[in-house]
Amino acid sequence: MKMFLSLLFIAIVAVVIVATSGTYNISATEKHWSIVEKAITWARNNSIDTHAKNLVVSKFDEKEVLSSGLEHYHAMCTECHLSPGQKPTEISMGLYPQAPVFHERSPISEQLNQSEVIKKYFWVIKNGLKMTAMPAWGLSHDDKSIWTMAALTLKLHGMNAQQYEEHIRALEADHSHDHGHDDHSH
Repeated sequence: MKMFLSLLFIAIVAVVIVATSGTYNISATEKHWSIVEKAITWARNNSIDTHAKNLVVSKFDEKEVLSSGLEHYHAMCTECHLSPGQKPTEISMGLYPQAPVFHERSPISEQLNQSEVIKKYFWVIKNGLKMTAMPAWGLSHDDKSIWTMAALTLKLHGMNAQQYEEHIRALEADHSHDHGHDDHSH
């Protein structure tokens, strides 16, 4: 027990020395030390898992995902997370850690629990993540909108540029169709 406490004390002193000396470079152009990267990733994943596990996935249909979710994602998320076919932006290239590019991820198979992934995406979108540039959209958006964004993010896995553009065109056509009817009062 004395050995453990001694090692713990030495580790705490070492962390304090490194933190106060300025030796540890916190710039976004230099990667974390491997042990720091592993510790941050472990803490982040455990936090997301813990906070998301008891969420109940909201009910929404495919049309809501491809309207509300896509509209929000296209307007707010593509600067960092990109859309299929989009080249990296100045913002996405300058982020550290890099924002996930969802369309480059493999589609989640039916064997995996998609609702668990959607719950994690929802929690992150709603609450943001410290020191990642991921904002807390829950401060400006209702839960229903965030659930559709989370579902859309999952739907992006494996989507190609043509599919994304077709969805955007359909969304724009729906909006122009909706607006055309609003303008006629007779």
